[in-house]
Amino acid sequence: MANCNQQSIEINTRDYVVQATAANGHVRALAAVVTGVVDEIARRHKMWPAASAALGRTLAATAMIGAMQKGKEKVTVQIIGDGPLEQITADGDGEGNLRGYVQNPHVDLPLTEQGKLNLSAAVGKGHLWVIRDLGLGEPYRGGVPLVSGEIAEDFASYFAQSEQTPSAVALGVLVEVDGGVQAAGGLILQLLPGASEGLAIILEHMVRDLPAISSLIDSGSTPEDIIEQAIGDLQPKYLNRLPLRFTCTCSRERCESALIALGKEELEDIIREQGKAELTCRFCQEQYLFDKEELKNIQERIGKTGN
Repeated sequence: MANCNQQSIEINTRDYVVQATAANGHVRALAAVVTGVVDEIARRHKMWPAASAALGRTLAATAMIGAMQKGKEKVTVQIIGDGPLEQITADGDGEGNLRGYVQNPHVDLPLTEQGKLNLSAAVGKGHLWVIRDLGLGEPYRGGVPLVSGEIAEDFASYFAQSEQTPSAVALGVLVEVDGGVQAAGGLILQLLPGASEGLAIILEHMVRDLPAISSLIDSGSTPEDIIEQAIGDLQPKYLNRLPLRFTCTCSRERCESALIALGKEELEDIIREQGKAELTCRFCQEQYLFDKEELKNIQERIGKTGN
């Protein structure tokens, strides 16, 4: 099968994160459009609408957190709940690479009374975890109980409790009937040291009065447009713009390492019972097939290394 080692797909030039400061440096603002990335992943996994929406919100937040990292510093977000989606996982880094998956991509729940996807029921109760790998050894892991399962409120809770940074978070995904993604993105506004309580109240009202993020993106708004519409009166100053792309780091070599880790006896069972091994990347759905001869060669390598 094809090798997708460091597979990177520039989906849409509209997909990027922008970072700014406002209110004389007392507010950090990030906005992201991730429509193309989320649509690519949703279609690879043949996701149903609830999974597409949940992953889209999570990836938008992950993209913005990733933009706060430097270079290859990585961030992994896990939302683990007792709802039918079970687990949402998203990876991002400071270079704009994104990938993700939902444990159960085929969830169908009745719409809410307002005619919207019931993400709260799909996610359920549980925890949100953010793992930052700064390349310094043990990754930093922080987490909070889920507040609502709607994801934006849960990230706001994470920033406030785990990072002691008061934040307003807005995330939105517009999903098509077949699970494809028409618009996806988000906004994070954070109070920086020295900000007044009055500024916090102003930000709350600004976010509350903001139209739905998904509708803004669907109408053509860029990340800069979203920030201007949210806090234009606070004179935002733009710091950087980070293009986003779907990237998966799976490879045939990594699959071989996984087979080696099984050991000679378990490989012998696979050869005898199945005559082949087929591994599928949970992030990108790429499949790697190892025939009987290749499995025997891996067995021989295990013998030579003494594993």
